[in-house]
Amino acid sequence: MKIYYYLWAVVGALLLFDNDVYAAIADTEPAWVKNAGAHHLPEKHNIFEVTAYGAVNDGKTLDTKFIQNAIDDCSARGGGIVTFAPGKYLTGAIYLKQNIQLQIAKGVELLGSQDIDDYPEIPTRVAGIEMLWPSALINVLHQHKVSITGSGIINAQGKPFWDKYWQMRKDYEAKGLRWIVDYDVKRPRVILVSDAEDVTLSGVTIEQAGFWTVQLLYSKFITVDGLTILNNIDGHGPSTDGIDVDSSADALIQNCDIDCNDDNFCLKAGRDWDGLRVNRPTEYVVIRNCISRAGSGLLTIGSETSGNVQHVWATHLSAIGTKNGLNIKSAITRGGTVADIHFQHIEMKDVGTAIAINMNWNPAYSYSALPAGYDTAHIPPHWKKMLTKVEPAEKGIPHFHDVYISDIHVSGAKQAISVTGLPKSLVTGFHFQDVSIQAKSAGNISFASNWTFDRVLIVAEDGGTVNINGSEHIKM
Repeated sequence: MKIYYYLWAVVGALLLFDNDVYAAIADTEPAWVKNAGAHHLPEKHNIFEVTAYGAVNDGKTLDTKFIQNAIDDCSARGGGIVTFAPGKYLTGAIYLKQNIQLQIAKGVELLGSQDIDDYPEIPTRVAGIEMLWPSALINVLHQHKVSITGSGIINAQGKPFWDKYWQMRKDYEAKGLRWIVDYDVKRPRVILVSDAEDVTLSGVTIEQAGFWTVQLLYSKFITVDGLTILNNIDGHGPSTDGIDVDSSADALIQNCDIDCNDDNFCLKAGRDWDGLRVNRPTEYVVIRNCISRAGSGLLTIGSETSGNVQHVWATHLSAIGTKNGLNIKSAITRGGTVADIHFQHIEMKDVGTAIAINMNWNPAYSYSALPAGYDTAHIPPHWKKMLTKVEPAEKGIPHFHDVYISDIHVSGAKQAISVTGLPKSLVTGFHFQDVSIQAKSAGNISFASNWTFDRVLIVAEDGGTVNINGSEHIKM
């Protein structure tokens, strides 16, 4: 028999719940929301069609240099639109330039090369660490006023890179190197926007990413609109995140539909010692009118939190079969603060955990230790970064506070809520309003403080209630 129980607000000093909290939860957009997204588009409209530069649309001829020649000529002439005749184009890494629109129209399919040598290594950041890594399939590096548009397909053909990862992970785990395998298996991203401004990605369908699909790194004023990401075709690619906003600002993500095998929409800001050294936040991010399907998180924040993630407006979203809904994760070596997160007007169906918060996430991956038998003088530079201790250790403790969750409705979840804070860092100031969750189990809250509830209902099929421990000023 299902057990219904209500989590009501307790008014008064104990919960510090007043009109200011109600105002914060209210459905009024902060002024900064209107500033998010690209402010300028490429200005020129001259057409540069890649077959005129030697590209062959048979899906077999490697067209990288011909596509790049068209881009370079377009740039030399002040910008314009680089286009493709209908057909399939096999390519390695290409690099867009200022004032260029790459138009991938219906009937056009870009096929990513399956040879890693076709993706030259560049200095970049991957999973919170700055290091050399293969270029993406499409790169926007140190440019502004660039767009990728159209209703065509980018098929990254990533399955060989997935297979390589699983084989290397098996070998590395046997050696006690789980913590570094993701960095040693160098796999190409699909679209990288790095150190760029006023970039628009619109309309295209992306399939089978070898690694992350879209990474927005050290950039600002970016719009991602109407992308469809299908990374579970012909298998389930590991770490095939959908859209990663990484130490970037003023990003607008809307009307996207993501099916992947890791975080669907993810906000990151650096990892451990290296992330604290760089110290760049992700902030002023708007995510709206989007769908997540298979994947690890409708909206994931972390686990790379070192530079802070703040000022996030996530609204009118849906999750269908996603592992987690709101998923905030970090580790005791990450540091950083997650704050001022607004999560509202959300529907979830058949998800794993609706609200997942963890400050000590995935220790086997999160914490680096060099096994016996390795000489530190002869290990790669990125290994040394991963092994550098955060000192003092307190700098590695993350902090989560001021999160507002309203108008959320969940059915068919496995677990309603799972919260793991730290005795040294309580998960503080979460505010729930108009939330209903139907789940197999209610879940748990550990090491939290000053949580408020208004019109919140959890339906637990197993008859249990939320288990609370190590917490203060929480009453359910």
